[in-house]
Amino acid sequence: MKVLIAEDDRYTRDGLTELLEGEGYQVVAAGNGTDAVRQFRSEKPDFVCLDIMMPGQSGYEACRSIRAASPDVPIIFISAKAEEVDRLVGFDIGADDFIAKPFSVREVVARVRAVARRCCATRPNMPSPFVMNDLEVLPAELRARRGDEIIELSPRDVKILHLLADNPGRALDRNTIFNYAWGEDYFPNSRTLDQHVSQLRKRVERDSRNPEIILTVHGVGYRFEPQTVDSAASDSQS
Repeated sequence: MKVLIAEDDRYTRDGLTELLEGEGYQVVAAGNGTDAVRQFRSEKPDFVCLDIMMPGQSGYEACRSIRAASPDVPIIFISAKAEEVDRLVGFDIGADDFIAKPFSVREVVARVRAVARRCCATRPNMPSPFVMNDLEVLPAELRARRGDEIIELSPRDVKILHLLADNPGRALDRNTIFNYAWGEDYFPNSRTLDQHVSQLRKRVERDSRNPEIILTVHGVGYRFEPQTVDSAASDSQS
C-alpha cells in the first residue's frame, strides 16, 4: 500500500517516512505542495498525508488539486495549524482526517491504520480472510481475531502471515519472506526480520515465548505448522 507524504520540514518528513515504512507502507515523499500534486499524478498513491504550510502550493491548494483528480482517495492533514477554523477548512475542501502537531507516534499509526482499512476494503486484490490455528486473519480490515479479542495488524504483518499460511509446514528462508513482505528493492540490516517477527508474535501468539503460529526454523527462517484436531484438543485440555 502506497502513501504520499507532503511535508516541507525535512526532519518531520523523514520521521514520518521511517515510521510508516516500518509499518509496512510504501512511502513517496514530497517537500512542497506543487511536488505533492505532481507525485500524486505519477505515483498514484492509495492515500495522502499533507502539511498545510508549505512552499509553492499550500496543503489546502494541493488538497483541492488532488481531490479534483481523485474524489475518493483518503487525505489526512498533519499540521501545526490546528485551530478549529483550520480543521473546518480542511474538512470543507475534502480532507478525511486531521492530526495536530506535535503528534504522538501511536496516534499517527492508529489514524493511518484506520484510513488503510478503508482503502483495503475496496481493493480487488486483497486476500480473503484466512485461518492460522485459532487465529482468524482479516486482511481487508488489517486485523486478526481470536475469539472476542481483536488484534491490530500492519500491511506488512498481513503479508508475513499470508505467506506463511499459504505455505503450511514449509520452512521459508529469510530472503523469501523479505522479498514478499518488504520488496526486493529494500535493503534491511540482518536483524530487521527477526525484530519484526518478535513484535508480531507478541500480538498474534497466545504465548510469544512458546509460539504456535510463527515457528523458528534455525538457520533457515520461519514456518507455520497447522495444528491437527488431536493437538488442538490436547492444547485446550492442558
